[in-house]
Amino acid sequence: MGSVITTQDTDEWRDARSRALNKPHAPPDLSAADGRFSVKPDQIPARCNQVRVINLKERNLDMLKNDLILRNPLRLMGHENEAIVPQGGFGAVLARAGVGKTALIVQVALNTMLQQKNVLHVSLNDPVDKVNLWYQEVLNCLAHQYHVRQIKELWESVQMHRLIMTFKVEGFSVPKLEERVRDLTEQQIFNPHMVIIDGLPFDQKLRTPLEGLKAFSENHRLHLWFTVTTHRHEAPGANGLPVQLASVADLFDAAIELQPEGKKIHIRCVKGGPKGGEIRDQLLDPSTMLIQDQNPI
Repeated sequence: MGSVITTQDTDEWRDARSRALNKPHAPPDLSAADGRFSVKPDQIPARCNQVRVINLKERNLDMLKNDLILRNPLRLMGHENEAIVPQGGFGAVLARAGVGKTALIVQVALNTMLQQKNVLHVSLNDPVDKVNLWYQEVLNCLAHQYHVRQIKELWESVQMHRLIMTFKVEGFSVPKLEERVRDLTEQQIFNPHMVIIDGLPFDQKLRTPLEGLKAFSENHRLHLWFTVTTHRHEAPGANGLPVQLASVADLFDAAIELQPEGKKIHIRCVKGGPKGGEIRDQLLDPSTMLIQDQNPI
């Protein structure tokens, strides 16, 4: 049976209007303080107090973020990134060229971004577009690995917590970095929680610049990470650390080294890690550059 549309007034509608007119309902008082409307408590029906509106899309995205945070690739070294590198502290990812330093440091950054904390990625080798592509590819691989369907919404949600800054190696200095960061924070453009310095050459002349970066990190209460390139032919220093880090090891709270063995890339904590906790061996998948836990939870 089809629908019938009529413009004639019926007895049912006339009775309904009559009942409504006999029981007028005054609208609640509204105020727009701070851009939000408020209603007096005595004007809210009792049943409304039992109702809470949930945006299912936002809720599902928050659950997804929490799930990825629980899969933090560095959980073998501490509960969170901040447990590995304290405020004002240094962390390092060391490996030979092409082994996966940037991919690993991007995973560290993404974990921080998922917690809605800001990451400043300073690149001394690659342009902005290439660094941005690293983040997108790593996030896509993570989404595929954990069967995430909301990859577009997830990317849009986390990318606002990252800023990429590029320097030429010869033009990079602590005063320049501090000036840029001060401009960003004073103008309330971007207030970093973590800073990544990707591509800084570690040589015998680096002690003084690192001490300046240490003061910079402490002043701004940052968690600062470096990528450090090692070489196959170099023997470790007297303390067992790669020679690039041996002479400045006292400045670092944590160091992770990627060590290729055959077709496997081992991830080993060479400094730092949980006190009294078990350090579980992990591998970096050469095809995806994602961390593969040998003993998943």
